Amino acid sequence: MSHLAISNLFSPTALRRAGAGALLPLACLLALFALAGCGEKASEAKVKAAPVEVGVVVMHPQDVPLTTELPGRTTSSLVADVRPQVAGIVRERLFREGGEVKEGDVLYRIDPSTYQAEYNSAVAALKKAEAALPSSASKAKRYSELIRHKAISNQDYEDAKAVYEADLAAVASARAEVENARINLDHTEIKAPISGRIEKSELTPGALVTANQSSALTTIRQMDPINVDVTQSSSSYLTVRQAIASGRISVGTTMTVQLKLENGTIYPYPGKLEFSEAKVDESTGTYTLRAEFPNPERLLLPGMYVRAIVSDGTVNGCFLAPQRAVGRNTKGEPVGLFVDKDGKVTQRVLSVRKSIGHDWLVDAGLSDGDRLIVEGSQFVRPGQVVTAKEMVLDVETGEVRPAQADGAGQEG
Repeated sequence: MSHLAISNLFSPTALRRAGAGALLPLACLLALFALAGCGEKASEAKVKAAPVEVGVVVMHPQDVPLTTELPGRTTSSLVADVRPQVAGIVRERLFREGGEVKEGDVLYRIDPSTYQAEYNSAVAALKKAEAALPSSASKAKRYSELIRHKAISNQDYEDAKAVYEADLAAVASARAEVENARINLDHTEIKAPISGRIEKSELTPGALVTANQSSALTTIRQMDPINVDVTQSSSSYLTVRQAIASGRISVGTTMTVQLKLENGTIYPYPGKLEFSEAKVDESTGTYTLRAEFPNPERLLLPGMYVRAIVSDGTVNGCFLAPQRAVGRNTKGEPVGLFVDKDGKVTQRVLSVRKSIGHDWLVDAGLSDGDRLIVEGSQFVRPGQVVTAKEMVLDVETGEVRPAQADGAGQEG
């Protein structure tokens, strides 16, 4: 009921018409309206006075391992093209294409008949040369005794000595021919030079091959262990080296490497960094790192695109601030909202180095015990009094939940 209507009820004319008996009900009605208005004003004041509840994460310094994710390709640790070393007709193929072979396994057999004959001929020539050697050796020895007594001429002695030395040379030459023939005969069996997985055969039995031909018969790739070649920019290299020299980053004796596959999964076996190139590519400004990984299940194949997570060392006593809690001010600087000891909201500029998962690595702007607002920041402003509710951050998803619901949850 409006104020005008109420005043009309208590006008002199209305009172004369109603009489004295109507005054009491009207007075009660007026009192009820007054009480209702006071109740509404009290409720509004109570709502305005209630502080906004925000979720906070308590900041603590920690040692954070730094990693760099770099693109790379897998490569075989050993690669061998199989080629014939003698000419002939291939009689047999003795391996299963795509299977595993061991060093020394026979892969192909070339028709050995010609080389067997050459070997037999060389053995015969050696025996002939060896048969003539005892006679010339005995004659040379006898003539050496006679020459001391001047029973023969020097010419006869020199001739006997020359014949003996020629027979020695003939035996040595024949032995070399036998060895050469044996090697050629052995080469009719083409063997695996390394262990690994063998690819398809480029020819079938019955094909003619020649010694040291340009086209390979097949290729063997050693896949356990397997190498991963990754590239890193020279500027990143300088930044890390300078941080290590200044003591901001500590490094261990070995640098481990993890591998992220094309489908986003993490390879279960860690690798180790083998070497880095000693030069920078002038056209790209990058240099190459090589890591070695075990590959017992042959999950990694040569040529696969991967991302290597390389350890750069550990930053001591720094802070990880949830990315959802860091915004930008009008100058483009990263800022965060905090709840101070009096329950008031304050804004602070942060020095952000890089992202790590769902967090920012913060160099400056945070102190131990700071309460960073991670939920409800859009409803508050600096200087406002709020109620802080402690939250924890899920490191896997980046979501926050009340600390009471996760007893010893990991803080951001």
